[in-house]
Amino acid sequence: MISTDFDVTIIGAGPSGTVAACLLMQHGLSVCLVERDEFPRFSIGESLLPQSMDYLRQANMLDTLLENAEKLGFQFKNGAAFYRSGHHTNFNFEEKFSEGPGTTYQVKRAEFDNLLAQEAINQGAEIRFGNRVTNFTTDENGTCIDIINLKTEQKSKITARFTLDASGFGRVLPRLLDLEEASELSPRKAVFTHFKDNIDCPKFDRNKILITVHPDIPDVWYWLIPFSDSTVSVGVVGETAQIENPDMSLEQILLQFISEDDNLSALLDDAKIIAPVRTIGGYSANVKQLHGDKFALLGNAGEFLDPVFSSGVTIALRSAVQASELVVKQLQGETIDWKNEYEIPLREGITVFKYFVNSWYDTSLQSVIFFADGQPDVKAMVCSILAGYAWDKKNPFVKNTKRGLNILEKICDSEMTDNNAAVV
Repeated sequence: MISTDFDVTIIGAGPSGTVAACLLMQHGLSVCLVERDEFPRFSIGESLLPQSMDYLRQANMLDTLLENAEKLGFQFKNGAAFYRSGHHTNFNFEEKFSEGPGTTYQVKRAEFDNLLAQEAINQGAEIRFGNRVTNFTTDENGTCIDIINLKTEQKSKITARFTLDASGFGRVLPRLLDLEEASELSPRKAVFTHFKDNIDCPKFDRNKILITVHPDIPDVWYWLIPFSDSTVSVGVVGETAQIENPDMSLEQILLQFISEDDNLSALLDDAKIIAPVRTIGGYSANVKQLHGDKFALLGNAGEFLDPVFSSGVTIALRSAVQASELVVKQLQGETIDWKNEYEIPLREGITVFKYFVNSWYDTSLQSVIFFADGQPDVKAMVCSILAGYAWDKKNPFVKNTKRGLNILEKICDSEMTDNNAAVV
């Protein structure tokens, strides 16, 4: 018989769920993950940040990633490149301000998530794939989730002493417990797919994600994420009205936007689409609280910002590390102040990322990105945040993000004006 009683249940077997499971099992706790899909399955969010590598190391999952990266087509990543109307710049994550890993990978999420799930199973977790959570309750003994098998329609219950929601965009507990609230960020939409890229440009750096600003619409941008098997993930992001066109298919919309940028269209001139063209909109989300009676929310189940700086997986893994430590303490009998020990510290880093996202779309951060080369010390501090180190309070740009970016923007604007004057 399959056990229905565990120390911890986790809703979702994506990166935050599997990392949390492995961390909990290090303390001898039994863990069951309930996953709606069968793995491997498609997921967006292919570009990791170096900070994530440390979280995977803590969960004893890093060796598995390193051993399988090449055969799964994962691409070594050491930074981010930016392009806007003829202007190139890049950030080398190994030159960041903060201590910690400076390199990571760009991964195909179907294979990456499956790799982590299998490693969680190897470490002792039980994962029930193809099951959807339909109800959640708590009592003095713990939690109970009702699930239904999507193939057999068999219903069952799983009890535990605590539950973590790592359901990502599914946001299971926020929906069931009426915790959802509108995001502060403007609603945007992405259209994306994978290409066989056939890129033949000696200046193109496959070790970096390429972020391109639309030449005429500064709050529309593209990602190009290379993989090691000569394929790339490409997407365009903008406000819904900017992206939608009822007279065009998703493929036509994406190809039209690509054709509007000189650098991107040149790089992908011989590229061939090899996957369905997909779209996702209204992805930015927030919740009233990240915790409750015997439960906590991880990663995208709590808050998702925007894909522009690839912060999603990093926030998810950070939340898994922080929450798992507190779950262990609570199940050992300690009293935990979840607001002050989990929610507030986690949101501090999220707020840093959020300010970067807002500043990107109002273009003030774009000024910093493209004209920070003359300020190497400050560029290293910005580079740390782009590498995921948004909780490093030794970094002045983490400690006071708004003030730091405002000062740097004025410096960069002054340099840009001086350079333009020199050209004239």
